[in-house]
Amino acid sequence: MSIQHFRVALIPFFAAFCLPVFAHPETLVKVKDAEDQLGARVGYIELDLNSGKILESFRPEERFPMMSTFKVLLCGAVLSRIDAGQEQLGRRIHYSQNDLVEYSPVTEKHLTDGMTVRELCSAA
Repeated sequence: MSIQHFRVALIPFFAAFCLPVFAHPETLVKVKDAEDQLGARVGYIELDLNSGKILESFRPEERFPMMSTFKVLLCGAVLSRIDAGQEQLGRRIHYSQNDLVEYSPVTEKHLTDGMTVRELCSAA
């Protein structure tokens, strides 16, 4: 895993726990470009794993949801259950507005009809 990929992997986990530190100007430009392309807020932290020292960060005081990371693992577990015959891709799951997190662009469109396991995994 390259340093750059490692930085991205640590974004959601460490952003909630680090102290304010400023990004290098060239990195800051890349992060802001990523925000523009994604249409989203981005934060990251680069941590020296030997010393625990924060080397560089951007928006470390903000919390970023880990749901995108979690959804991949959850879908893997669900697909494993399907392979074992314990779940079906076509099973429809119904949920309410109270079950959703603040930003749920796909699932919020299906509050009345629910979504199949296949659709939920695809939306993840």
